[in-house]
Formats: sequence, C-alpha cells, structure tokens
Amino acid sequence: MATATTLAAKPVIKVAALCGSLRKGSYNLGLLRSAIELSKGSVEGLQIEHVDISPLPFLNTDLEVQGTYPPAVEAFRAKIQEADGVLFASPEYNYSVTGPLKNAIDWASRPPNVWAGKAAAIVSAGGGFGGGRAQYHLRQIGVALNLHFINGPEFFLKAFQPPAKFDGDGNLIDEAAKQKLKENNDGDHEDVELDHGFARLFKATKAAEEKGYGVLVNSFYEL
Repeated sequence: MATATTLAAKPVIKVAALCGSLRKGSYNLGLLRSAIELSKGSVEGLQIEHVDISPLPFLNTDLEVQGTYPPAVEAFRAKIQEADGVLFASPEYNYSVTGPLKNAIDWASRPPNVWAGKAAAIVSAGGGFGGGRAQYHLRQIGVALNLHFINGPEFFLKAFQPPAKFDGDGNLIDEAAKQKLKENNDGDHEDVELDHGFARLFKATKAAEEKGYGVLVNSFYEL
C-alpha cells in the first residue's frame, strides 16, 4: 500500500576503478583502495568498485565468436557497461599507460563500445612526473572511446619523494594525499560546489543525453 508521501531515493553513481599495474604492492592500486575506503559515507550514492583486469586475455579478434567474447572479457565488459563513471589509476610506462590497461581498454571498446558517454577521471603515482605523461596519453585515447574526462586540477603523486607515501604493502599512508581524497569525496572545498566531481559530471552528461547532444564539462575529482 502506497504511503501519502514517497521520498525519491538518491541516485546511485557507480564508478568502476581500474588499476593499470598488476603488481601486488602497486602504489596505484593503493590509491584506488584509499579512494574506495574514503568514498564510503562521504558523497551520498557514490559507489567505487575495483574491477580486476588481470584475468583478461590479450586482445585477439579470433576469440570473438558470433558477437560473443571469452567469459572473462564478457564479465569485464558488463562491469564497465553498468558503471556510470570510470576511475583510472596507472603508472607511466614509456610515456604511456601500461600494456594491461590498454588491453582492457581495447577489449571494452569492441562493438558495442561500452565506454561511450561515461564520466572518467585519472590518478597516478610513480617516479619522475608521477605518471603525468601517461595521463595525457590516456586522455587522447579517451577521445576515440567517447569518454568525458574530468578536467583539472590534475593529480600526479610523486611516490618516491620523502616523506614516504606508501607502506611496504602499497597502502597509502601519506596524510596529505589522504586528505585530498577525503576533501574531494566530502566536497569540503570552499571554492567549489558540494555537487562536484563524478556526481556533477554524471548529471551533466545525463542532461545532455536527454537533450540529444554531447557535453564538455570543466569539473574535477582530484585524488
């Protein structure tokens, strides 16, 4: 029996988190773990889930049979399909993203392209520029995928500069970096609206889709 007043539930914003490194103690995986933990109870409705790319075979179109893909690929594509946004974390290998991440990107771009129209953000940790050049290359790849990347400020964590940013298991221990994660999950910035990051970009892309045109949003989700 319906009640006199029905409260509309807050929309759930599902974010698939992908790590480009397969190393157990990966710093980039550590960033994702912290993002997932700090997102709990911060932005209402935001759910970040790590999606493992290690089971994926190398891309080979011989494995496509009558429009179907290997089970691991089908499962991965389903996770991307049901997500509203994607959070990439990848070290920089030779000015680009890692081979495993590019392989995952390519599998999910096979017809139908399940990346299309989704909000996306990038974080990275590493030496040198902290993975910055990999981020720029990933943004270029995103054009072909029709991903809507959140613009700056950009986040590159220089993992090897003191003080220590991670422990021996790859867990983020640097309090300043953790605070950035928490601030962005909670919306505690004085100079931005509470409704920002994935939530803001998700609403903008959905509104644009309803009107029948694309969208370019200058928003951010800094980690």
